[in-house]
Amino acid sequence: MIKWSADQQALREGLGPYLGDLNDGHVEQDAAASFPRAKWEVLARTGILGLPFDTEYGGLGQDLLTTMYVLEGLGEGCRDAGLNFSVCTHVVSTGVPLQRFGSAGLKERYLPRICTGELIAAHAISEPDSGSDALAMRTRARRDGEEWVLDGSKAFVSNGPVADLFVVYARTSDRPGPLGFTAFLVERDTPGLQVGRPIAKMGLRTSPLSELFLDGCRVPADRVLGRVGGGYLVMEYVMRWEILLSFAVNAGEMRGRLDRCVAYARERTQFGRPIGDNQAVSHRIVDMRVGVETSRALLYGAAEKMAAGESVTEEIAIAKLVTSEANVASALSAVQIFGGNGYMAEYGIEKELRNSVAGTIYSGTSEIQRNRLAALLGL
Repeated sequence: MIKWSADQQALREGLGPYLGDLNDGHVEQDAAASFPRAKWEVLARTGILGLPFDTEYGGLGQDLLTTMYVLEGLGEGCRDAGLNFSVCTHVVSTGVPLQRFGSAGLKERYLPRICTGELIAAHAISEPDSGSDALAMRTRARRDGEEWVLDGSKAFVSNGPVADLFVVYARTSDRPGPLGFTAFLVERDTPGLQVGRPIAKMGLRTSPLSELFLDGCRVPADRVLGRVGGGYLVMEYVMRWEILLSFAVNAGEMRGRLDRCVAYARERTQFGRPIGDNQAVSHRIVDMRVGVETSRALLYGAAEKMAAGESVTEEIAIAKLVTSEANVASALSAVQIFGGNGYMAEYGIEKELRNSVAGTIYSGTSEIQRNRLAALLGL
């Protein structure tokens, strides 16, 4: 088990004074499906948006595990899962690949404003006909002098309606396989780029989502992240970070939900005794605790191996699969424990169930993770 230093604990505990503002009106904002920009600005003041980025660009210079630990604290304390998800998307979609693969000029141009939240970031990978099959993307980029011209469309772009900066993945070669596409930094006001309207969805409603359309979108040649044809390497790196950060947040959300269920099971009485005295309820809560601890162990174990430069293909797949499904089970148990109150929107429990389902879909569905693990077993 990791022993967190006093400095790491202070970073996480530093979120405490802001949680009241972050939680204020979270049920109403979910119902309205509105992006909480005022809360985004509150979070920006905490420094959390710059956690893993170099101090020379205004970041906090923290490593992967510390970043996960602080974001887990955000998940535990902040009831707005959509906002939490937008934070992770912002950090991993653009900031993480920019720091790893971007030129010095691109870092100087964009990273300071990513760290402050002045720019909101997103990435555009999935397409209408190729969700989980990213290698089948049809969006094209062709070189024209000192520019690239992008044509195509993207689907399921988290943060899309509010984003100022996108990492767009586009095919730059007819060569099949992972060497045929490239990652581009594209500003929102680039001619030929159109952001679609916000799309209504089941959960994570305060994290807006849209399509992206590119029609003769001209991007300067120096906006390539990494090298031409290296988009798969960028995306693979980003996906590892996305899973570890997003699901560390989910582990925190599961922990906060567990604590609320324990308190409710002690306080709520039926038939003259607390409902926690019933084995059916107490066993649900125990299973929730097992889910939290198993998820944390898998996530931080994978992160330690990744930080050490080891291969983590299997570990990432297992951590993502277990955590996403444990989160759904945890949220469903919370609805049952709270009973009628859990089913009512007022308590904010039912939205946690709706939110949790997304984790079994984004960053590679549960079915994709099982296929990957089966292949590693030689099946």
